[in-house]
Amino acid sequence: MTYGTAVTVDRPYAAVVEEVRAALADQGFGVLTEIDVQATLREKLGEETGPYLILGACNPPLAHRALTADPSIGLLLPCNVVVRADGDRTRVEALDPDVMVRFTGEPELEPVAAEAKKRLSAALEAVAGH
Repeated sequence: MTYGTAVTVDRPYAAVVEEVRAALADQGFGVLTEIDVQATLREKLGEETGPYLILGACNPPLAHRALTADPSIGLLLPCNVVVRADGDRTRVEALDPDVMVRFTGEPELEPVAAEAKKRLSAALEAVAGH
């Protein structure tokens, strides 16, 4: 089962993180949560990994529509976007919002997921074309 979409770019991780934030904002998403996986694994386990950031992206109008259709959908929100080092490149991955529809079977979520997918895809395309 595919549950995300991704782009890989030949640009430094730190620059791509900022590009992702800007691209998400251009598509109406705010970043509600940020998990620095590299720092967490270093602190909690003493493990060294490459840069890996999970951004919890939220488009408030879409989130409101999803929560109206299914109040429990908050368990699947926000939309996670991962920015991680991939060798000398940087990979950006976004959760496919269709997962909400497939997982819940709730047809009212279909238009919300379609709009979220369109916006997340546009954000990734912007990063890829930057």
